Amino acid sequence: MGSTASGKSGTWRNWGGNVTVRPAREVTPASVDELAAAVRQAAEDGLKVKAVGSGHSFTAIAATDGVSIRPQLLTGIRNIDRRAMTVTVEAGTPLKRLNVALAREGLSLTNMGDIMEQTVSGATSTGTHGTGRESASLAAQIKELELVTADGSVLTCSEKENPEVFTAARLGLGALGIVTAITFAVEPVFLLAAREEPMPLDRVLAEFDQLRTENEHFEFYWFPHTGNTNTKRNNRSAGPPQPVSRLAGWFEDEFLSNGVFHGAQLLGRAAPAVVPTIARISSTALSARTYTDIPYKVFTSPRRVRFVEMEYAVPREALVDTLRELKAMVERSGLKVNFPVEVRTAPADDIALSTASARDSAYIAVHMFRGTPYQAYFTAAERIFVAHEGRPHWGKVHTRDAEYFAKAYPRFGEFTALRDRLDPNRLFQNDYLRRVLGQ
Repeated sequence: MGSTASGKSGTWRNWGGNVTVRPAREVTPASVDELAAAVRQAAEDGLKVKAVGSGHSFTAIAATDGVSIRPQLLTGIRNIDRRAMTVTVEAGTPLKRLNVALAREGLSLTNMGDIMEQTVSGATSTGTHGTGRESASLAAQIKELELVTADGSVLTCSEKENPEVFTAARLGLGALGIVTAITFAVEPVFLLAAREEPMPLDRVLAEFDQLRTENEHFEFYWFPHTGNTNTKRNNRSAGPPQPVSRLAGWFEDEFLSNGVFHGAQLLGRAAPAVVPTIARISSTALSARTYTDIPYKVFTSPRRVRFVEMEYAVPREALVDTLRELKAMVERSGLKVNFPVEVRTAPADDIALSTASARDSAYIAVHMFRGTPYQAYFTAAERIFVAHEGRPHWGKVHTRDAEYFAKAYPRFGEFTALRDRLDPNRLFQNDYLRRVLGQ
């Protein structure tokens, strides 16, 4: 996996390669009791504590020079409750293991993001989401969670038990404690029919509301320097299953999306002037395809090309204007952008720091190939997102601080007050949390 690549010296790097840190101590607890003991010990030693998942965040949200808790032994399914239709899973379980295990049991999550490398707690704590008309982020599918707090005690939180903690901790940024187990709502496994189809950007923007309301899951990728997009619609299907054939799957997903795409990225990084030409070729190379399969095989795809990413949620009704401004900025700026811009949507939810908290949202994600200078592009894009009251993804590059978030999130004060109560001495603090939540 490479994402938790830690050298012998104890240096830890994230997946995107843009965050490096050397913790004083690494602990890999094999049980909740061991984890709680490690938290108490750190407090005694005057060290800060952070849990780190697969390192898939592009921010330093998991970085610490204190005690780094690795959850790779806290994995697997604890319990499946078929009456309540829930599954309880250990916090360090990678999403791909959860998806495969659920499928074996004839179950599935309702919605998910497009990458499965993350741990369940890392993904939910940073607000990982897919796209959906009715179904929201992974955190919004949580029914209960178990949290080790700063004094080493273990809290169970749900709508009935510790409800005020539950509201915040489903997407807690690691600021309220260390999540040790998560109970997700699940449903009987179903089939999704996917339709991928190139479409001119002007048409997508003109018909955006219709495309979003007519499909359960709609997303598209726009190729900068072109007027082209690739759209993807996923809807439930009665079947029969028609998976992507092995060869076509290898060609489309491994060769085109990962192999050739990687070559194009290397070329673009070496010779930025050819980027617009590459974009035109890439955006016309994809042909329409349809396939039907179980959810995780449709929602997710392998990502072997490493990148750095910024993503903002804007109010859904601001999407078209925001994207038009982004396109005009790229054309005006002379920037050479070699990576498609991804657009998804989510319904409003009731989680304090969710990017979709209390508002229907559209997500715009900008990427740059790892090792390519990204600051100029991201800075210009962020200026546009912020002008539309954007809320950045907690695990992706952004420059916002607590002052900004206090205005952007109606329930920001509620979250920070809870943090004052659960972690008064800031045991779980790091530089990133100091910036986004304040002291």
